[in-house]
Amino acid sequence: MKTKVAVMFGGKSVEHEVSVISGIQALMSMDTEKYDCIPVYISKENYFYIGEDCGRIEAYRDLKALIAKSRRVIFVNEGEDVFLMPYETKRFGRKPEKIRIDVAFPVVHGTNEEDGALQGYLKTLGLPFVGPDVTSAAVGMDKYIQKMILMDNGVPVLDCLRFFLSDYSDAAAIVRRVEEKLGYPVIVKPVNLGSSVGIGIARNGEELLRRIDDAFLYAEVIMVEHAISELREINCSVLGDTDHAEASECEEPLHTKDILSYEDKYMSGGGKSGSKSGGTKSQGMASVSRKIPADLTPEMREYVREMAVRAFRALGCCGVARIDFMIDGETGKLWFNEINTIPGSLAFYLWEPLGVPYKELLDRMIRLAFKRQRTEDSLTFTFDTNILANASLGGSKGSKTKPQQ
Repeated sequence: MKTKVAVMFGGKSVEHEVSVISGIQALMSMDTEKYDCIPVYISKENYFYIGEDCGRIEAYRDLKALIAKSRRVIFVNEGEDVFLMPYETKRFGRKPEKIRIDVAFPVVHGTNEEDGALQGYLKTLGLPFVGPDVTSAAVGMDKYIQKMILMDNGVPVLDCLRFFLSDYSDAAAIVRRVEEKLGYPVIVKPVNLGSSVGIGIARNGEELLRRIDDAFLYAEVIMVEHAISELREINCSVLGDTDHAEASECEEPLHTKDILSYEDKYMSGGGKSGSKSGGTKSQGMASVSRKIPADLTPEMREYVREMAVRAFRALGCCGVARIDFMIDGETGKLWFNEINTIPGSLAFYLWEPLGVPYKELLDRMIRLAFKRQRTEDSLTFTFDTNILANASLGGSKGSKTKPQQ
């Protein structure tokens, strides 16, 4: 019997469209002899839909028409099983059709989806799921917190300052703190977004104010760190869990501005990647112009791969992640930039050069999900006590406890 996989994508995120591309890429590359895949589209309102067209990228050109033709569903757990069931059912007549799901495969990006929210929902259902758990997903989306963890684990990170929306009432004070501690140039980032949304470089106070204005449009917390002038971006993917993890080939993305922009990542029209995409059309992160392998010395390549695995394990990740690094062209020093716990296109293009086709990558990710579930099932989360048998909250309703003398 085939394993029933709910491939989930979309969601209430600024990276909604990117997730749709990544999700359908994964869906098209699944081993259909082993897996029976159900595409589950998450709308921008966070509703779940299934239907014949949910797995067709062309259908997403008209979201209203797609939703009108699809069926809204919800996850329901019954005993040890989890089912997809119609959201609305008739009171009389046939029992509602339900689809038993063995494992969820979230291919989601950004806030509300990749940040632990969806993972927590799936965990509450008791449904095994692919990718990061609740904690690693949340930490992986918070650029500031992940820096603090990695600093304690020997991964090189740049100094930074964090600001909350409440600090925005005195933007001039933000500028002063940045100038005192970091100087220029600096890069301003929303703490919990990806895909380069809301990110920009500032070389003076006026530019910094504009960048702060922009970043606070997308997030309640922002981060400012030193910007490397002679920047090389080097990315590496990691596959595994905290027991065992291995690194992929390294890449160097090519971009048109100081940083890799949203347009570079997803609207470049497909650049030369130096690797074949196994029959999957070049879309999403797979279409970025890049050098694979990156032009690195053997020593630097191994150092990047070592730091990628160290960061992956320190943050407690599972499945496939992509770790983005920066090389300072002036000093030659390597710095951690950020981790993508569910990367665009699942970084399949970084594994193919090492002889791991996309189909095998997806298979290994699913097996890791079941391994984690087996481990959690072996743990004790409850135990019998008689606490409630004798529990009291101070007498009958409305009574008051006398103060002790």
